Amino acid sequence: MILFLRNATQTRVDNCGKPVELNGWNHKLPFIGMVKTYEPIEATTKKITISRQGGDWYLSCSYEFQAITTPKTTDVIGVDLGVKTLATLSDGKVFESVKSYQSMTAKLSRLQYLNRHKEVGSANGRAAQLKIARLHRKVANIRKDALHKLTTDLAKNHNPPPSPPGRGARGVGSKVVVVDRFFPSSKTCSNCGHVQDMPLNLRTYDCPECGLSIDRDLNASIKSERCGRARPVNACGRSAADSSGRSRK
Repeated sequence: MILFLRNATQTRVDNCGKPVELNGWNHKLPFIGMVKTYEPIEATTKKITISRQGGDWYLSCSYEFQAITTPKTTDVIGVDLGVKTLATLSDGKVFESVKSYQSMTAKLSRLQYLNRHKEVGSANGRAAQLKIARLHRKVANIRKDALHKLTTDLAKNHNPPPSPPGRGARGVGSKVVVVDRFFPSSKTCSNCGHVQDMPLNLRTYDCPECGLSIDRDLNASIKSERCGRARPVNACGRSAADSSGRSRK
């Protein structure tokens, strides 16, 4: 069975519940035939999705594997997703934000400027549209790469990371505790627990009670770490199993 999704840019191949063996570079897919992949694949799956992005074809599938637990360098780590930075860890490590779109704005503007007078449906018009689509795909891939590096670092080196949920956590033996989105981690002093208003323009947390002066993102990540060490419901106002972004009533 072949299902066409997203205006025929995505195709799902279902072998009627029968397993499909993928071995090496060349694969025989049901209803399609022989397909050659850029990298070798060793897996047994029942469903395969073939998609097209920026003129290139991609094959994705799901399969079962045995999780491998990696040695952890830190028992618990707190993570604060920031505005100026991608994430700040409670041990002081900072993941810088990727400004992929800003760096590609000039090139994207030029491609769109050159495409303004292309005739719709012409060969030159299709070629120009393909260049724009590939540039958008490159921007999206830069963002995905940064997120995968962050979540992989959290999942492999720390157990458990309080937030955010790591995509690779399940395969390396890590656990995730999600802090409630309305928990005032940036407003609460990580040393004495004092709560004060913190506008976004204030990047340093200065506590009037204990005199602590610390970066606001680092303060929030330390508070998240302590929240993750405690019982999730009492400390964070949210259970670890609740992964939704809605506040509790």
